Amino acid sequence: MKESQRLLQALMAENVSRIGQLEIVPSNGGFVLCHRDDVGRNDLRNGEIDDAFEIAKFDEAGNYRPLKTAPNLRRGWKIFARDLLQVEQVIDAIYPGRLAILHAFKSGQLTSTSLRETLNRQSGMYRIAAKISDEQIDGLVGNFCRSNGGCLRTILWKRDASGKTASSKLPPEKFDPAVNQYFSTAMPATAATESLPLLCQEACNLLVAACRDAVKGESAAPLAP
Repeated sequence: MKESQRLLQALMAENVSRIGQLEIVPSNGGFVLCHRDDVGRNDLRNGEIDDAFEIAKFDEAGNYRPLKTAPNLRRGWKIFARDLLQVEQVIDAIYPGRLAILHAFKSGQLTSTSLRETLNRQSGMYRIAAKISDEQIDGLVGNFCRSNGGCLRTILWKRDASGKTASSKLPPEKFDPAVNQYFSTAMPATAATESLPLLCQEACNLLVAACRDAVKGESAAPLAP
């Protein structure tokens, strides 16, 4: 059994059954995965393991989802997984790489990279992104990365080498792996006793592109949910 599967097994033994907008429910010797807002519905479309890639690709309106951890996973489906290997496959299709990041975090091996370091190593057309001001970063990250309509990841990286917080516009819960970021989209943040966090150890390429646009004075609006 892979380390990621052992992690899943251990966490599910502790009644942890959610990651992002996914719900994992033991059923008929296996597991049923669905959108967590669809739990209890009887009209869900049955899908196969490979369908998870298409489910993650488009939102309810059929728009492409460039950021897989945005809180706009479409609803109306369920997938049966016969074992933890298939559970892992579905999770990795919907939230690529997040289980590996979580395992590294749990084992104390995860390192984070500050936003300034990420921007300073850019080249080509993205090199200009490093010229973004602290004031611009504060507003951009606060808007782009917010859980409500932006991204469900918990931010682990700092703004720069001094350890300055990524954005003063975000609540403290946005930086706490023990907080359920999905609940915080609609209500006060809650302890994630039944949820696996989606961790962000380094600014994504979409945020880097938004920094570039901000420096150039172009629109850097957050992704629509």
